[in-house]
Amino acid sequence: MIISTTNTLDGKNISSYHGIVSGETIIGANVFRDFFASITDIVGGRSSSYEKVLREAKDTAIQEMKEKAQSLGANAVVGVDLDYETIGKGMLMVVASGTAVSV
Repeated sequence: MIISTTNTLDGKNISSYHGIVSGETIIGANVFRDFFASITDIVGGRSSSYEKVLREAKDTAIQEMKEKAQSLGANAVVGVDLDYETIGKGMLMVVASGTAVSV
């Protein structure tokens, strides 16, 4: 499965469009991670625990989007966009969306 943020794929012709597909995931951050992240925020530096959670959420959303594209008979998704939002306290939402196509 080819995944691209561009609307075209170099050297490939899009033969059919299957529609918009998306994958959504919401992950809650652990209370202990929140505590240590707040300390990191106070003293400076990166919060690797939050980065890991965010990466997991992104990977899950992309995987779900790919599965939906495959179920439509697509072998690629173009124009992929990733949106990140916080929901309430400690909840992270990631949405991956794009157009399922056959090349």
